Formats: sequence, structure tokens, C-alpha cells
Amino acid sequence: MMLAMTSNDSFVTPPARPADQGVDFDLVRQAVAGDTAAFERIYRAHSRRVYATVLRLLGGDRARAEDLTQEAFVRVWQKLGEFRFESAFGTWLHRLAVNVALMALRADRALPSADEDIDDEMLQLSARPASPDARIDLEALIPRLPPRARAVLLLHDVEGWQHDEISRELGMAVGTSKAQLHRARGLLRQWMGAIS
Repeated sequence: MMLAMTSNDSFVTPPARPADQGVDFDLVRQAVAGDTAAFERIYRAHSRRVYATVLRLLGGDRARAEDLTQEAFVRVWQKLGEFRFESAFGTWLHRLAVNVALMALRADRALPSADEDIDDEMLQLSARPASPDARIDLEALIPRLPPRARAVLLLHDVEGWQHDEISRELGMAVGTSKAQLHRARGLLRQWMGAIS
């Protein structure tokens, strides 16, 4: 199940076109040489997608997502010289930003141990929508997922990470990553069934 949505903070991000990649590479070279205007163009081109991803990983905390987006771009500026031009720049930048968000979550202990959030009482829908044909809003449901399940779902289904990568980043076994993904998908299906 791959998530797909269209909205301001959409799950669907158009893939980089080869022409965009060439522009990114030129801007990276200019920024590494000290051109701050080039880095500003990089920021404008990529900040919305970074913010949307960080926002989802944080469960909808907009102020914190803004802070971490800025922190991610500070880190990008610091590490820009390490970019090797072997992959799309947007992929490299985005992965760095996800790692900034994950480090913040770990620092806050927002990702409890693997079994700690399994019986969370808050996982029940509080009310049914007013009309039976109300649209299902995944953006509203995903923040309600337990933190680990939400992180695994977003990293796997949205960002395209493999379970071994997720397990390393989140400090869990591969089997736990798979179980959390199954759990997140099941909860979303349950909630969408309750809404429809």
C-alpha cells in the first residue's frame, strides 16, 4: 500500500526531472563556492517538501517542523561539500532532513520502545464524521498513529526506505519495523472503515 494524496502538504512529490537535477547540481557547485544566492534557490526549491515530511514525522507539530526544517537546511549548508553528485541532490538533501527529524524525535524520547505504545487507548476514533460521504483525510489520520508506527509508515511507504534502513535509524529490529508498518496500515484501514 503506497500512500498517495494531493494537498498542500501532499504525499506525492513529483520526481526530479533530469533538467532539474542539472540545475540542482549547478546550484550546489555555486553554493559550495560560497554563493549564498545559489543556496537560497536550493532552499526555495526544496524547503516545502522537507517541511511537509518533517511535519508528518512530528505528528503535525507545525512550529517544531518549521524549526527542524531550518535546522535541516543549516545542516545541508554545513555538509554541502560532502555531496558526491552520485544521486539526485533532492534525495540526498531529503534524507539528511529526515535524519534531523529522527534525531530530534529520539532526543525527545518521542519514539517509545517497540512495545510501549501497543495498547494506546487514544487509538480509537472519537467521533464519526457528520456525513457518510465525508472525505477521508490521511493527513489528519497519520498524526494520530503511535510515534513509531507513524515513523515507519512514513519512512517506508512515503520515503521509500527499506526495513533494514529504518531499523538502523530507529534502533529497532527489522521484524519490529515490519510489525510497526503492518500496525500502522491496519490502524489506518480500521479508521478509514469507521469513517466510510
